[in-house]
Amino acid sequence: MLNHVSIGVRDTAKTKAFYDAVLKPLGYTCLSEGEGSLGYGPEADNGAVVLWISQTDRPVPADMASGLHFCFDAPSRKSVAAFHAAALAQGGKDNGPAGLRADYGDNYYAAFAIDPDGYRIEAYCSQKS
Repeated sequence: MLNHVSIGVRDTAKTKAFYDAVLKPLGYTCLSEGEGSLGYGPEADNGAVVLWISQTDRPVPADMASGLHFCFDAPSRKSVAAFHAAALAQGGKDNGPAGLRADYGDNYYAAFAIDPDGYRIEAYCSQKS
């Protein structure tokens, strides 16, 4: 349904360090980098950028009550845990450790974090291992 999503941040260098670390366990990498711009996508998808990040003076204000968050597919439960650990190590905030979320579904395994600009992010895996 979606081709890509774009978000604005105050500091692309800081953001790059964060997203390089949290997306690597999920199989995503920075595929495009320009002055004030980053593009992330699957390593194995021949350069299809799905997440664009641009430097701006006016990013969307963080709002926990907005309902806005971005969920990334994860290949395994282990990668979900690695995503969460990397987010915390890179200055992100915990918004829910890796684990089953029975209220979302019988096999919904996810972890939640908040990036340095206040965006809520999630890694999700439906695999049983």
